[in-house]
Amino acid sequence: MKLSIVLLVGCATWLGADAPHAADVSPDMHEAAIKVAVTTCATCHGAQGRSFNPKFPRLAAQHATYLVAQMKNFKTQTRGDADALGYMWGMAAPLSDELINALAAYYSVQRPVSGEGSDPTLIARGKDIYENGVAAEGIPPCASCHGPQAEGTDDFPRLAGQHVQYLLKQLRSFQNNMRDVAIMHGVTSGLKSSEMAAVASYLQSLGN
Repeated sequence: MKLSIVLLVGCATWLGADAPHAADVSPDMHEAAIKVAVTTCATCHGAQGRSFNPKFPRLAAQHATYLVAQMKNFKTQTRGDADALGYMWGMAAPLSDELINALAAYYSVQRPVSGEGSDPTLIARGKDIYENGVAAEGIPPCASCHGPQAEGTDDFPRLAGQHVQYLLKQLRSFQNNMRDVAIMHGVTSGLKSSEMAAVASYLQSLGN
């Protein structure tokens, strides 16, 4: 119960920043963002942010505010999971705030991927955990912050259609505090590996 209250308060106060919109980005910076996205980011994240490599997250249709926050965390080296250290600290280091905003605006308007199904039983279990949590273990519904269809908000990331492998990696990073996010550490600390796999499978099955 206490975790649910903390989670709901956190949902309301997570970032609070205004999302960058394409209309707020200058034409020159928009073109610069496209160039970086196509020549650099696409190597791992795919064309228009629709990654096919399950190791790297899909960025298409992700919320701009969340993308800005994560890129700035990479740049300041305050996000400490393995891929942040191995890839994104260096990639984000030369990015200006203007280019970060432009990249976030660019990816936020890209078409999301379609869902990918797997084991129907696993997906059904994941759907139940996502929507209802696990009361016996004090785990609140994921939908409380990420929305009923996992489309996220300005403050919380879109999870629908994301790769299972990437989702599991991030859940474990929250669980062991490699990603130091108190809310998510609290949520994941009681999750079993099988429950994480079920939720991740359900999320990957969602799309458009």
